[in-house]
Amino acid sequence: MLNLYNTLTGRKEAVVPENGTVKIYSCGPTVYRPVHIGNLRSFLLSDIVARAITYRDVEVYKVMNITDVGHMTDELTDDGRDKMLLAADDEGLSTEQIAAKYTNAFHEDIAAVNIKPADVYPKATEHVPQIIELIAKLIERGHAYEVGGTVYYDVTTFPAYGRLSHQSLDDMRAGHRIEEVDSAKRHHQDFVLWRAAGPRRELVYDSPWGPGYPGWHIECSAMSLEYLGERFDIHTAGIDLRFPHHEDEIAQSEGAVGHEVVKLWVHGEHLLMGRAKMAKSAGNVLTIGSVADQGFDPLAFRYLCFTGRYRRQVHFTDDALVAAATALRRLREQVSLLGGAGAVPATDTALREAVEDDAALAHHARFVDAVTDDLDLPSALTVLHDALGDDAVSPAVRWTLAASWDAVLGLDLVGSGELPPELAALVREREEARSARDFARADEIRDRLRSAGIELLDSAAGTSWVRR
Repeated sequence: MLNLYNTLTGRKEAVVPENGTVKIYSCGPTVYRPVHIGNLRSFLLSDIVARAITYRDVEVYKVMNITDVGHMTDELTDDGRDKMLLAADDEGLSTEQIAAKYTNAFHEDIAAVNIKPADVYPKATEHVPQIIELIAKLIERGHAYEVGGTVYYDVTTFPAYGRLSHQSLDDMRAGHRIEEVDSAKRHHQDFVLWRAAGPRRELVYDSPWGPGYPGWHIECSAMSLEYLGERFDIHTAGIDLRFPHHEDEIAQSEGAVGHEVVKLWVHGEHLLMGRAKMAKSAGNVLTIGSVADQGFDPLAFRYLCFTGRYRRQVHFTDDALVAAATALRRLREQVSLLGGAGAVPATDTALREAVEDDAALAHHARFVDAVTDDLDLPSALTVLHDALGDDAVSPAVRWTLAASWDAVLGLDLVGSGELPPELAALVREREEARSARDFARADEIRDRLRSAGIELLDSAAGTSWVRR
C-alpha cells in the first residue's frame, strides 16, 4: 500500500494496518504565534501520507495536537519567561485569547494550502487529567521521581533511550536546554514531566505533587494514547522534533504501557531560506498569508514542497516560488483545455475501474509506484506532466487521470468549484461579446476577470477558467 522511511529503524517499511484503519498522530502547532511556511511543510507531510493511504482504499484516522498550555521548556526566553505569556502581554490579550486567536489562524493557513483537517485536534489544556494520570503511572512503574513538586523522567530506567536519534546516553548532546542545569535531576538528560509553578505563572493546575503545569513532551504521549490507543501506525513531524521531543515521547509512552506504541516514525526535513532553516529566532519567517499577499496562489507553495522529497531539505527562494506558480498555472491550463468533466475517481480502485486505456493505465501504474515509494512526489509530478502530454491517450481520459491523481496531490487541478454569481455573469457576457465579434468588450471583461483572479482559457471546445 505505502512504504515509508522509518526513522527508528533507518529503513523503508510497509504501512500495514491491523484493523483496516491506519492511525496517524502528528505534532501540531504551538499557538502563541502564526505558523510559518516551514511549519506548514511539516504539516503537509501528514496530509500527503493520509491522502496516499486513502487513495489506496484504506481508511485513515488522524490526530493532530494543539499545544495551547504554554509553559514549554523549549518555548522559554533566555530569562525564563514563557513565550505564551509574552505574546499575551504584547497583544493585550489573555493567554486563552492568544491560544484561540492563533488556533483559528492555524486552521485558516492549513486550509489555504489544502491540508485536509484531522479527525481530532485535542488541546493540551483540555487533557491535564490524562497527563496527570500518565505521570502517576510512570512514577508507579519506577520511571519517574518527584523533587519539590517537580516530576522528572529518569532516562536511566529506559534502556532504549536514544534509539530514535541514534545516540548513546553517555554521548548524547544536551537536548533539554534550560533543564540541563537543574541540580535536582539525577541524570543530566532527565527531563520534566510536571513542573512546580512559579510566582509568574498562569494556567496553573492542581496535582498530587502540588500546583504546577505539564512539560511539553508528556502532552503528546497523553493525547496520542487517549485517542489512538496503546498501538498506532504512524507518527509524523519535522526532523527538529526527533530529539528530544520524540525521544522523550517514546520513553514516556512505552515506559507507561510496557511495549512499543508507534510502528513508524516519519520525519520531514527543514525548509531552508538562504542556508538556514526557517525559524522565528533566525528572523527569516514567512507566513502563507504573506505569500498570498504577494499575489501567489498558496497552492504554489504546496507545489514547491512537492518538487523535493520530504526527507530532503527544500530551499525556498523567490525564484523557486515563481517557478512553482508558473508550473502549477500551466498544469491547470493543460487540464482545463482537455475539456473533461463528470465524476472524478477518487481512489486507485475507482480509477482502474473507470479507465480501460492501456497507455493511460501504464501512466497510472507509474504514478502509484512513485507515491507508494516513500512519497516520491517529484517523480509523481513528472508522471503527471508526461500523461498530460501523451496524445496517444484521449483528452477525456487524460483529464480523468489528472483529476483522480489530484486526490493525492491536492493542487486543485480541475478548478475550485463554481464561480461567484457576479463573475459567472461576466463570463457569460464575454461569450456573448465574442459571438457578436465585439472583441474590445470581450478583452475588457477578460481583464476584469483576471484582476479578480480568474484566468479564461479559450479553445475549440469553448471557454473554461482557472483560478490564478
